[in-house]
Amino acid sequence: MRTTLRISRAAAVVTAVGALALTGCGSGSDHSTPSRTTGDGKGGPSSVSLPKLDGEKLSVAAVWTGAEQANFVKVLKEFESRTGAEVTFVPAQDPIVNFLGTKIAGGQPPDIAMIPQVGAVQQAARKKWAKPVGPEARAQLAKNYSQVWQDLGAVDGTQYGVYFKAANKSLVWYNAKAFENAGASEPKTWQDFLKTAETVSASGVTPVSVGGADGWTLTDWFENVYLSQAGPQKYDRLAQHRIKWTDPSVKDALTTLAELFGKPSLIAGGADGALQTEFPASVTQTFTGGDQPKAAMVYEGDFVAVNIGQTKARIGTDAKVFPFPAVGAESPVVTGGDAAVALKDGKGAQALLTWLASADAAKIMAEQGGFISPNKALDAAAYPNEVQRTMAKALISAGDAVRFDMSDQAPQSFGGTPGKGEWKILQDFLKNPKDIAGAQAKLESEAAKAYKS
Repeated sequence: MRTTLRISRAAAVVTAVGALALTGCGSGSDHSTPSRTTGDGKGGPSSVSLPKLDGEKLSVAAVWTGAEQANFVKVLKEFESRTGAEVTFVPAQDPIVNFLGTKIAGGQPPDIAMIPQVGAVQQAARKKWAKPVGPEARAQLAKNYSQVWQDLGAVDGTQYGVYFKAANKSLVWYNAKAFENAGASEPKTWQDFLKTAETVSASGVTPVSVGGADGWTLTDWFENVYLSQAGPQKYDRLAQHRIKWTDPSVKDALTTLAELFGKPSLIAGGADGALQTEFPASVTQTFTGGDQPKAAMVYEGDFVAVNIGQTKARIGTDAKVFPFPAVGAESPVVTGGDAAVALKDGKGAQALLTWLASADAAKIMAEQGGFISPNKALDAAAYPNEVQRTMAKALISAGDAVRFDMSDQAPQSFGGTPGKGEWKILQDFLKNPKDIAGAQAKLESEAAKAYKS
């Protein structure tokens, strides 16, 4: 659930959109023409062929609100314009699986649901709620998506999900003025990152802000270090608990993290302060305070921009970003995302999946800001600023090396519960980063119980 919260909020990035109500764009009469390829809505050629759906009524459920919902509605309206269908946006509650279960039990499921977790897509498929993706949408996926994104939407070899939205969760945001005053530059490797932190510290500003009160931020720190250091294959095996948390690769990653966590002077408030700092405050304290912010850098995904927007800092000038530093040979790219899943059979639902898999649909959302697409056919020029283009390019260039958030692939009792499992153990590790063996043993004990259940 917490990925839903932190990823779906990403869309407010430097965007302010007013209240909205989605209504149909006209139904018209039924015609026999098999499809419409009416262009991209701006006079350009269309990248996707869609059927005529005059008079058909569809519904799409998602937990998105505010600007994110408003921007997605524009994507749905263009689908209406091209097909003649009427599409209603249905606000969903979190966790969406519970919401969908209630709708299905009442015999009123939406045609499409935007599902934010790999495990939830798998759950929907195994409960027989989800309908397989049809040939037209699969063709768009094959043309526009790296294999890893297709695999994330597949269950037991059958395609159920179309990933429309992604999040780049491998970013470090920094206070440009603090870096300038310290004479610091953007680091590319972990060792350079630690040196940069020392340089900033010597200037009188604490270098790193950590939102340790929210345990999920610590899982993200671990996942980025582990992916870069151990590699994608090991990452997959640990995510599936095919190797134990007592594995030497976990020891290596925790040892690397301890190089930062073990130096309280490098963390705003030290370990105790970090454990009392919630994620939003970890961001805002980095971009307030003039020349003396409480920290110069904060790690988290593209959704950090939402919280920067609550300060006076301007993204791209006052607030800048660089990729998570490479611990191994390459910088990691950890991601999250939202997949469109059909819950009803029918021509309309399949056409909407096809639309959402197209570059045309991605372009509409990208132009609004606050959105990153895993669609590699989308021209990066569609993004409204260089910061978003940089984040999107990093995600796409990672190709099949990109990996979905590990804790979101785990059973919720281990990877997604405040005060328990991985969240609590990594909070304890932040407080006592010398006890690497103890942290490993606790992680393995809790993981073993969770994966058995």
